[in-house]
Amino acid sequence: MKFSRLTLLFSAVALVLMAGVSAFPASGQNIFQQLLGGNRAYAGPLKIPAANKIAQAEKIIESCYVDTVDTDKLAETAIIAMLETLDPHSTYSDPEETKELTTPLDGNFSGIGIQFNMLNDTLYVIQTTSGGPSEKVGILPGDRIIQADDSIISGVKRPNSSVIKLLRGPKGTSVNLKVLRKGVEKPIDFFVTRDDIPVYSIDAAYMADPTTGYIRLSRFAESTPEEISKAMRDLRRQGMKNLVLDLQDNGGGLLGSAIDLASRFLPADNLVVYTKSPTMGDQFYGTERNGEFLDGRLVVLVNQYSASASEITAGAMQDNDRGVIVGRRTFGKGLVQRPFPFPDGSMIRLTVSKYYTPAGRCIQKPYERGKSDEYRKDMLHRYEAGEFSSADSIHFSDAEKYSTRRLGRTVYGGGGIMPDVFVPIDTTGYSNYYRNLTAKGIINRFAISYVDENRKELMKKYPDEERFLREFSVTEEMMDALVRLGERDSVMPDSAQLEISRKTIGTIVKGIIGRDLFDTATYFKVVNPELNPVYVRGLEIINDPEEYRRYLSPVPAE
Repeated sequence: MKFSRLTLLFSAVALVLMAGVSAFPASGQNIFQQLLGGNRAYAGPLKIPAANKIAQAEKIIESCYVDTVDTDKLAETAIIAMLETLDPHSTYSDPEETKELTTPLDGNFSGIGIQFNMLNDTLYVIQTTSGGPSEKVGILPGDRIIQADDSIISGVKRPNSSVIKLLRGPKGTSVNLKVLRKGVEKPIDFFVTRDDIPVYSIDAAYMADPTTGYIRLSRFAESTPEEISKAMRDLRRQGMKNLVLDLQDNGGGLLGSAIDLASRFLPADNLVVYTKSPTMGDQFYGTERNGEFLDGRLVVLVNQYSASASEITAGAMQDNDRGVIVGRRTFGKGLVQRPFPFPDGSMIRLTVSKYYTPAGRCIQKPYERGKSDEYRKDMLHRYEAGEFSSADSIHFSDAEKYSTRRLGRTVYGGGGIMPDVFVPIDTTGYSNYYRNLTAKGIINRFAISYVDENRKELMKKYPDEERFLREFSVTEEMMDALVRLGERDSVMPDSAQLEISRKTIGTIVKGIIGRDLFDTATYFKVVNPELNPVYVRGLEIINDPEEYRRYLSPVPAE
């Protein structure tokens, strides 16, 4: 007699179930019934609350499973599995992950106050926080920290996360650092008392030209409103009439900071964003008073990695006809997460509502519940479809057509914010050789080593940023040295590809050197005009009043 595979499978399952039942002595059955919450004899299916079922399953496994079980891990696995059946942004984080997630948004953490890079398996100090603990005790840029208390840092291939754990700690605690300094024969001991270290959300704020201010925002944190106020005051004192707000690569952050930023550019009683939730109702967020920057021209720069709070800001400017949005279609993250912390420091971030722009567009791009892997491939699909190179590859349905609130301009929903002015990605300076140098950190390592070896001479020759920007250039000798460094790390030179990427590599090297000598903003002052076409196009528009007005003109009556 022949049996199908399915028949054999059902037979095997039946045997297992019968064996399991027969293996339960009476006392075992009593335990089983007690675990389920009573001594009631089995009388068929009984509907129980889902929460009780999960708790009972955990009790059964903990009490009866053949091997020892880590119940904490079991609970975490169950929570993660539940969340994976929902949307792509509902997540669980353990205590350590929760701390890493919240620190950038809290505005500060406790540590020693340095910006560092791992160079040749050694911690290399790039900058010290102004007024921070390390600066106070005399640690300098270029110093190498080789040991923290009893833990060796240098030469043991520690990951950055491990090094950060050694240097961070509660405010008021201390750490003894051994430091190597160029020109000093023996290591220097520094006793550093940890303190609150600010986490800045503004990467750069400077005058792009005599009348145009530029602010690059990396995140929306608690400190963002205060930072923006200071930056705008400083830029006004330098003659700012118009503003380029750069939200490229800004993954978002706190809703309140996004509303605060948008409110600075809008009159009173303008809608910024609203949320919809079947359980929590609708919430509307608008401006309570006139913003401080209502008359100057405003350009907002975005790209495919601008998400969440960045999209709220860009959407509010576009729907209220306040500024021109320049760049590429944004990420499309419009699901609102509410944190639910557990006593052990872990946390669930559960999606509770969706964001909508003032014109009624849902920011969130489409997704299927329980298919997070496919959702994460969206950026790759967009790239393969040519979206980053041509606006014509992006198609919108009439069902997603909306009108701006003041001028009636057509804008589209369907996920993300489509800019008013599309700027394709620039790949002219990219090559496989450049990609390999970048992947192995060669460019960064070369620039840092160059500063380390020539810091005194560089500071003497370029005593201020303006002179460095005007006069410094990457020489042929420097490029040759960089190529040799790449060879030592198995990145073999390719003369044709090097020629393609020479300008890109040289510009980045100069930017990193300038950052290490002066400030993070120096990097963007070097790189933006040469390698950031969205920035260049934004400046062109903001400095051409006629073109700017053309993008913000009323729709003619039919």
